[in-house]
Amino acid sequence: MYFPAEFAPQEFIQLTWPHRETDWANIYDEVVECYCSMAREISLREPLLIVAQNPEEVSAQLQGHNINRKNIRLFECKTNDTWARDHAFISCLYDSQRILLDFQFNGWGLKFAANYDNQINHKLFQAGIVKGVYTDCRDFVFEGGSIESDGKGTLLTTSSCLLAENRNNISNINELETQLLQFFNAKRILWLNHSWLAGDDTDGHIDTVARFCDPDTIAYVQCLDTTDEHYTELKAMEEELKAFRTTEGNPYKLIPLPLPSAIYDGEDRLPATYANFLIMNTAVLVPTYGQKENDAIALSQLRHAFPNREIVGIDCRVLIKQHGSLHCSTMQYPAI
Repeated sequence: MYFPAEFAPQEFIQLTWPHRETDWANIYDEVVECYCSMAREISLREPLLIVAQNPEEVSAQLQGHNINRKNIRLFECKTNDTWARDHAFISCLYDSQRILLDFQFNGWGLKFAANYDNQINHKLFQAGIVKGVYTDCRDFVFEGGSIESDGKGTLLTTSSCLLAENRNNISNINELETQLLQFFNAKRILWLNHSWLAGDDTDGHIDTVARFCDPDTIAYVQCLDTTDEHYTELKAMEEELKAFRTTEGNPYKLIPLPLPSAIYDGEDRLPATYANFLIMNTAVLVPTYGQKENDAIALSQLRHAFPNREIVGIDCRVLIKQHGSLHCSTMQYPAI
């Protein structure tokens, strides 16, 4: 068994759609437009599974957005929220089978309700929508946004999230590492001890700061403004990344992404990040934030990181109002 990288071939992608009983209620129409943009770009390239509390309403919302309806499957299911990255299956592969790891999602450390979101995976499996070998890991709290895989046995993660007491109450990093290596049949874990973004509800998910682009390349958030509150922490993270080595003993090729200029909701800074991109079979969907220069630099840098994939920007200013972004909203399922 192995945990494929996101850049490995995919069968389909999942979105969990917003509804009016979620925290999106006050900006519902705005967030639906963003989800329609994601659905359009995904469905034009890959099959898309949409988990929806009100599928008929979603079907109507998809009209007129140049969406490939033939590539979309709707599944009715009650949900708390929309962050598929953290409540969906995490998929491994074994021979010709997909191994579906169903972890417990506890609302990022009991910050938010997740009772319905925790039932989505089992319902998808029972309905035959998601096929594979169901593996019950629900005695362990874990979120897809907290882990990166290079597809060759190396995991990349953050200590701030996985060692948080509001997850599994495990403060011993060696004990935690043993469990993770067993879950994913991995060989080693690269731990980042610096990963903070203001406004982040996840306690430091790796997919907000550093991502594998291929087994030897990591894109990461870089802060060059010494007056920014993130400068010290992200500079320390950058030094950690420089010290990491590939399994062959070489330094990683590091591709810096700009830290977006500060975006606020009232007095609270929102966790805008270009690292929250989604890798697809032929494209990379990249969150943008209405910042002409920073958006352009991020898109250009990712073109260097993914020369054989189309780079597509999606305005995600509405998503960060709920402290997430594009990658947080999606989950890919690897091809068998």
